[in-house]
Amino acid sequence: MDQNLQFVLEQRARRCIRNLEKNRMHGYFLEDESGLTALLTELIPSGSTVAVGGSMTLFETGVIDFLRNGSYHFLDRYSEGLAPAEIQKLHRKVFSADCFLVSTNAVTEDGELYNVDGTGNRVAAMLYGPDRVIVIAGMNKLVKNMAEAEIRLRETAAPANTRRLNRDTPCRDTGYCMDCASPDRICNNYVTIKKQAFDQRMHIVLINKNFGY
Repeated sequence: MDQNLQFVLEQRARRCIRNLEKNRMHGYFLEDESGLTALLTELIPSGSTVAVGGSMTLFETGVIDFLRNGSYHFLDRYSEGLAPAEIQKLHRKVFSADCFLVSTNAVTEDGELYNVDGTGNRVAAMLYGPDRVIVIAGMNKLVKNMAEAEIRLRETAAPANTRRLNRDTPCRDTGYCMDCASPDRICNNYVTIKKQAFDQRMHIVLINKNFGY
């Protein structure tokens, strides 16, 4: 990457991290995913019960394999052969996990997180339950403010995810949100995380590459 552009991106990330800290969330900046394993080992004690939210980023950065092969009790929602009832039961166990790993639809330079969920299990665990939440996001998720976060959701995250999940929604075909009334709609629960009550609970890791939607 051009050094001048790299400087600009890093300064945006640093602003975000400073504001996350003001909002009682811890921020980290990694040049690439190679440093992620060491950081997660530091943040997640051996023997912890860990769970994840639905995320392409966690697969692309190797987090899922790391948890499967690590010294953790992993509540693996992606295990083969899970019946719908078993998945629902697992989702409820997430609230008592020691650590919850997830990505985000957008993180702002003001140090806030913006997420939209279909059933709400992902955002619910981000808000309450697990003792520690680790959010992993590529620089493609970093936006200026909440207005840009909403645009990102409507024009990128939602249509890309409906295609990934093969949902029967207008945005799957148009490539942008139509604010539909489809039963297959995945944009049902809108959550903004501005601050934290406990300053050791939420950790946001920005990686200087693009991951997920």
